[in-house]
Amino acid sequence: MTQPSPHDFRIADRLVGPNHPPLIIAEVSANHLGSIDRALETIDAAAACGADAIKIQSYTADTITLDHDGPGFTIQGGLWDGRSLYELYQEVHTPFEWHPALFERAARHGVPLFSTPFDHTAVDLLESLDAPAYKIASFEITDLPLIARVAPGRTKPCPHAVTSLEFPCQAEILQPIEPCHIRVETLLFPTHHVDYVL
Repeated sequence: MTQPSPHDFRIADRLVGPNHPPLIIAEVSANHLGSIDRALETIDAAAACGADAIKIQSYTADTITLDHDGPGFTIQGGLWDGRSLYELYQEVHTPFEWHPALFERAARHGVPLFSTPFDHTAVDLLESLDAPAYKIASFEITDLPLIARVAPGRTKPCPHAVTSLEFPCQAEILQPIEPCHIRVETLLFPTHHVDYVL
């Protein structure tokens, strides 16, 4: 029998922690290329490949950036050189109106679907769909209103909040946790191969 750990938590009916098999999460993100059919097919493929969970991102261009093409809002170099962030986010977001169909498709396969919300409107939507968890983006870990919005004490049982650590320093990570009384599980990204537990 697997020994319980204080670091254990659940995503849907699955225990996650150092003494449990890894939870394999398929990231849909912008891989739908603006097509709901492709998004649904991606969920089907993830389930067929044995993914334990599926994750999407929940935002609109208006909730994540400004419609502005000045410095700091225009990409410099690379594949999207010269494009505004607003234009890019309009192209790659997962429309809120798709979310019910995506959740239903994942449920049909028996695979939990959860999301990365970027503001309270996304949390409201995900709460209405009974999302089993929230993934807080590393850039959002200091967004105290967002962290507070997913904190315990709301009308429904709180889904688990998970974050990945790519950029924030330890002081930034502790800041949002303490005032909101939320247990945030931190996943190092990318995971070092010695920590795969496969």
